[in-house]
Amino acid sequence: MKYIIPAVIILLVIAIFAFIIRRKHNAEIERLEHEKHQIQNKPILEEMTKVKQLNMNGQTEEMFERWRNAWTEVMDVHMPKIDVLLFDAEESIDRFIFPKATKIEKEIQILISLCDKKMSEILNELEDLIGSEEKNRIEMEQLKEQHRAARKTLLAHQYSFGEAVKALEQKLESFIPQFEEFDRLTDTGNYLSARELVITVQDEGQKFFPKLHDIPTVLSEIQHKIPAIIHELRNGQKEMEESSYYLQHLEMNKKLDSIEAELVELKQAIIELNVGKTIIRVEELKDELDTFYDLLEKEVLAKKYVDQYKEQTGTRLREVTSVTRAVSEEAAYVQQSYRLPEKEAEIPQSCLKELEELEKKYELLSSRVEEERSAYSSLQEELNEIAEGIDRLYEEQDRFANRLKNLRIDENNAREKLDELKSMLHDTDRMLQKANIPGIPEDMDVRLEEAEEHIYVAMQSLQEVPLNMSLVDNYLEKAEACMEEVHNRAKEMLENVLLTEKIIQYGNRYRATHPHVHARLLEAEEAFRQLRYSKALEDAATAVEEVEPGALKKIDALVKEDAWRT
Repeated sequence: MKYIIPAVIILLVIAIFAFIIRRKHNAEIERLEHEKHQIQNKPILEEMTKVKQLNMNGQTEEMFERWRNAWTEVMDVHMPKIDVLLFDAEESIDRFIFPKATKIEKEIQILISLCDKKMSEILNELEDLIGSEEKNRIEMEQLKEQHRAARKTLLAHQYSFGEAVKALEQKLESFIPQFEEFDRLTDTGNYLSARELVITVQDEGQKFFPKLHDIPTVLSEIQHKIPAIIHELRNGQKEMEESSYYLQHLEMNKKLDSIEAELVELKQAIIELNVGKTIIRVEELKDELDTFYDLLEKEVLAKKYVDQYKEQTGTRLREVTSVTRAVSEEAAYVQQSYRLPEKEAEIPQSCLKELEELEKKYELLSSRVEEERSAYSSLQEELNEIAEGIDRLYEEQDRFANRLKNLRIDENNAREKLDELKSMLHDTDRMLQKANIPGIPEDMDVRLEEAEEHIYVAMQSLQEVPLNMSLVDNYLEKAEACMEEVHNRAKEMLENVLLTEKIIQYGNRYRATHPHVHARLLEAEEAFRQLRYSKALEDAATAVEEVEPGALKKIDALVKEDAWRT
């Protein structure tokens, strides 16, 4: 039994495996049969029947015979062969000869693919042929209608096309042989050749028929509108020159002659039906002519500007020159009392020199206006430059004049400031002398002497003739900074002295009970007598804070309150 059972199991496994493979092959056979039926059911005959409604001549007849032979070959040769192979494959599968079945299936697949390709090619060619016939008919009828409309337009409006009529008629005539050729190809069943001809005619029509719409317009521009503009520009130039305008710099006659010559070439291009580039060039010429209008208008506006502002600018130039001379004289007088920086002192003479240059330019401008040999646009630019120069110089000398006026004010302000600093020095010294202190520390004496020296230097600088206010201001600034620092330090020292006395007085209550406090307070008193007020404050505060933290803040608050009441 131990041999039989494994053998039975192996046989069962083999049998199951064989049936699984058989099922796969049967499924493959079903798929192949389905593909074969799909090929057989392609509507080849129905489409070929439609072809019989066309002219069965030429290309159509040849293609029809080829399609029929190919279809017959598939249906009468390849399909029976596929059926035989399918039968052989099924027989091999039933007999479990799977390698042979696989080989046959591959052969069937190759035949089916070949047949499907041939049938698809036939259908595609049939579709192209039938579609070409319908497209050809519709599109050629549209082209013929466009041709008839174009001929009618040309006959009805020959004058609008000028000398281009002959070329247009010749081009329209060239379409007729192509229409006749299309009819011949269609009648002889050569629909594909006819399709190629339709595409060619369409391309020609797309290029030609729009010209019938464009030519009258562009021809009118070339023959009438642009010449009218040129004539108007010439008349405008003549009238302006008679009215004293100088326009030679525009070279307008030369450019207008060039445009007129080019119009002849553009007209010839239209006669030769070269329309596209001609239209672009015509628009460019119109833009160039518009530019001439702008230039003439610019000259008119420039003349109006020059006529309006020339005299006004001359008057302004004389006024500013007069004012600048007065400022120069005043500067010379002021410099007897005040010393000015070199660059600042040169301002009046520098402005006068520039005004002399502007006056020369103005005189030259005036002579050019009188001669009428210069473009007003350039004269306007020169006039603007002169006016801008006058305004700039006026602003510069005006600032200088204000500077002169302020010198006396600055001197008075400096003397007042010096008096304030001397008063502050006196008050600080008196405040120190009146204070109930053992004496004034040496460093404070040094600072007071330094402040006094700065004040003296500033006072001496105010005695100089001519007076240098820049130097005075510099000395005053140093004196003020030094004096404010001394005054603040003196106040701070006196406040510390008072605070030290109050702390020592407050700490006396702890002398008997706290020997170390008594010792520190003795050190503070000794430092106080030696005029070391900061050291005395530090020692006294440390002694009291050790036995009563926060006492210093309380004492400081009491001192400030007393000071406020005082």
